[in-house]
Amino acid sequence: MNDQFLQNAFLFRQPILNRRQELAGYQLSFHGGQDVNDDDDDAGYRGAGAPLCAAYSELGLYSALGKTCAYIGVDGDFLHQKAIELLPPQGVVLELLLDGVPERTTLVRCRALLQRGYSLALSDYQGIDERSRPLLPLVSVIKIDLRHADQLCLEELAGPLRQLPIKLLAQGVASHEQMERCRNLGFALFQGRYFAQAEIVSGRRLSAAHATLIRLSNLVGRDVDTAVIEDAFKHEPALTLNLLRIVNSVGRLGNRSTQPVTSLRHAITLLGRRQLQRWLSLLLLAPTNNGNDSLDPTRSPLLQVAALRGRMMELLVAVGKPGELKLADLAFITGILSMMPAALGLPIEEILDQIAVEREVSDALRQHEGLLGTILALLECFDNDDAACCDKLLSRLPGPYDRQTLNTGLSAALSWLNSSGDDE
Repeated sequence: MNDQFLQNAFLFRQPILNRRQELAGYQLSFHGGQDVNDDDDDAGYRGAGAPLCAAYSELGLYSALGKTCAYIGVDGDFLHQKAIELLPPQGVVLELLLDGVPERTTLVRCRALLQRGYSLALSDYQGIDERSRPLLPLVSVIKIDLRHADQLCLEELAGPLRQLPIKLLAQGVASHEQMERCRNLGFALFQGRYFAQAEIVSGRRLSAAHATLIRLSNLVGRDVDTAVIEDAFKHEPALTLNLLRIVNSVGRLGNRSTQPVTSLRHAITLLGRRQLQRWLSLLLLAPTNNGNDSLDPTRSPLLQVAALRGRMMELLVAVGKPGELKLADLAFITGILSMMPAALGLPIEEILDQIAVEREVSDALRQHEGLLGTILALLECFDNDDAACCDKLLSRLPGPYDRQTLNTGLSAALSWLNSSGDDE
């Protein structure tokens, strides 16, 4: 049953961010399966706890998600099944999808799960009523859907909960302005892809830091002597120190050398131009510190989405074109660059006028042309939870592509993203 379900449904995920706008988890849901009505907004979400549990174990999502956790919807029936206890308590939040007043057996079961170390969340919160009142002492997260609550209603819902040891999660956040309003009301968690909806302004000037990264990336991407790249890095001491730190870390993990790498030329040669260009491209997506020295750029949702998309593109190209390493490299760069408009606030056409890329990459980013363009369009639909669009594009790809290909590719990409880097 598990294999069949993975073949017949898409495993979608929505990012969940904390107050510092760092990635805190993913809402997981299944959509588009044979038993799912795609016309329903909640299709594939309610009652999908059992398949999600199976997929979570089968795809190795616990290790793949790393520091983040998975929010998994659990309806009244699945809540009482023993299979739920196969989920790792520290890796998931069980989101209660309960209609009406909870029965005594439901409350007993929730207390038992709490004793086992599980965290509970309450979805579709409509205020303190007969449904929510007995659950408030048991849950650590309450989800409020912004699509069903205006500003006044939102204040009325959030206000009475501020004094409770409960985190408020705003679901369906569509913009930074909406996130800020919720943040001011005391919300601690925010679900949605608003972080990738930056304002695009033609002709906007790049910051000095971004301009430097683009200049270095262009040098690395062209067939210039290593000495030229070395000289360019020498004018950027902060980048040089970071580069040496990364190469030394990779060297220790891979046991390539017992001696630290202190030469810039040695570092460039050891890391290789392929990895160096990837690193520079990802730095373009890293968040601005804004004086917050404790900000962890690796938890940046935009950077995570870009790296995840790049890796998934690389893996999907290998499905249809195994052994074509150059095309796989171009696929990774395409995935990263596709998030640049959100990071830099510029149209992709203006970005590509400044960054030297292969024609296949340019065509994919500008018009979704070629194999890379089709895969990029597929992953954009996948990120938007659009099952019908995913099916249409999967049918256009030459090779053994299906829904399970996307699900397993997502798991493998997440695992790579959250690994220590010793397998790359």
